[in-house]
Amino acid sequence: MTPFDPKFLHRLSKANGVPKKEFEEKIGDDLALEMLKAQGMNLILHSYAYKFRTALTPIDETLFCIVDVETNGSKTDHHQIIEIGAVKFHKGKIIDTFESLVYCDTISDPIAEITGIRVEQTLLAPPLSKVMSDFRLYLGDAVFVGHDAKFDYKFVSAMMERVGFGKLLNRQLCTIDLSERTFESQRYGLKYLNETYDLHDDATYHRALSDALITTKLFAQVLPMIPKTIHTTEDLIAFSKEAPRLKRIKEKE
Repeated sequence: MTPFDPKFLHRLSKANGVPKKEFEEKIGDDLALEMLKAQGMNLILHSYAYKFRTALTPIDETLFCIVDVETNGSKTDHHQIIEIGAVKFHKGKIIDTFESLVYCDTISDPIAEITGIRVEQTLLAPPLSKVMSDFRLYLGDAVFVGHDAKFDYKFVSAMMERVGFGKLLNRQLCTIDLSERTFESQRYGLKYLNETYDLHDDATYHRALSDALITTKLFAQVLPMIPKTIHTTEDLIAFSKEAPRLKRIKEKE
């Protein structure tokens, strides 16, 4: 069993954690521990056990990083990020933002049409290695939040590995999953939710920072709807995955 084994990660997400001796036997040495932390795993040693800090931290005290990426395709082994945007959210407020185009010499016409990003722009952008290095420092061990987080997380992780930083190990949270469990809606796409609930007036859809800002404002509206029994960030992550989805509102014919 490795620190990436789902069962092992699940134990780290609980308040009891993994006993210190067992954890250290599995990961090997202090250097391995520091590498895990450098890749975003927010580990702490508490009461002689290792666990995610988010297993003990109240939601309001947690630093969330809401991330959106635009890519030149859907396959991480053939395509790449062409733009990344992120918002740091803490104690109910936006505290910082990150935005960058990424050097790329191939963008198809359909992608350019959807995003408005042209290869003439990305040819002038910083290289992937520079952007990923800057973003790795920016993200730290914050909780990675995305609207369809699986896609954004997968691409960021793949790009981190591509430039030699190792896979992403931050805790992650999906606002689609969270929304489906907290309020009824006809649809949960970002554009639909933004226009229905008036989240972000100056939205430019399929641009990374704009979509990250919409997601942040959605996240801020959803959090007060969470059941009062949800206290820690790991409680919130578990709720987003395990609570029953609400029935969708039927669209009017």
